[in-house]
Amino acid sequence: MSTLQRNNVKQLPHTDPNAPVMVYAHGFGCNQDMWQLLTPEFRATHRQVLFDYVGSGSSDARAFDPIRYGSLAGYAQDLIEVCDALGLTENVIFVGHSVSCSIGILASIQRPELFSQMILVGPSPCFLNDPPDYHGGFERKDLEALLALMDQNYIGWAHYFAPLAAGSESDQPHTSQLKDSFCSTDPVMARRFAQATFFADIREELGLCRTPSLILQHREDALVPFSVGHYLKKHLKDSLLETLDVKGHCAHMSHPHLVASTLRQYLSRSDSFALP
Repeated sequence: MSTLQRNNVKQLPHTDPNAPVMVYAHGFGCNQDMWQLLTPEFRATHRQVLFDYVGSGSSDARAFDPIRYGSLAGYAQDLIEVCDALGLTENVIFVGHSVSCSIGILASIQRPELFSQMILVGPSPCFLNDPPDYHGGFERKDLEALLALMDQNYIGWAHYFAPLAAGSESDQPHTSQLKDSFCSTDPVMARRFAQATFFADIREELGLCRTPSLILQHREDALVPFSVGHYLKKHLKDSLLETLDVKGHCAHMSHPHLVASTLRQYLSRSDSFALP
């Protein structure tokens, strides 16, 4: 099976083969459809690539390996292999959401030339609290209880977690989309991705990343405390922190125009160090 089939890779139509390339990477429990409100904003200016991690969306479930996908390294390998399959070797603009921000950072360390910039939407290098110097938002027992709920009542977990992540009531369109995505994901594969996501800790690797990045922090995010954005700004070289006045963990779904505007300003600066 080819990587393009395995990861359900989609290239959006573009008339200029030399246009800059954006590769979008979705978060845990999600799929490439979560970018559908953001991609039209860059249709005229960028070649755009979307994909699903193995175990998510419309990827080929036959490729799922619980050992490979037991850590974020396996998902970083998916990302690198998608780029390789498309002949993308350098100057890619990476756009990642949530855990994909960590996955993108790991991929950039492995392939320093691959990404020219990284756009990190709602990133967290570690969801666990590690007092006194780091507040990730969760105690280990909280995350273990969350995984236990997945094991006991997966649909119940999806109905609980979607509004929490979306930061809105369950009848809102992006909340419903999240819920549908969670419910349509194989519970065994979702559980493995959840374990890899919520117990990952890439804080030690941050200093190895040399790719310039834009950190998009949500002002009110139940999954990522406000302090995490500042932690990343301090530990990621050539990074810029922008706070979006957004509630929830998915600004690219709830406020795509705001994300697009901020992203455009960042990309328009040749030095990528400051927004106007």
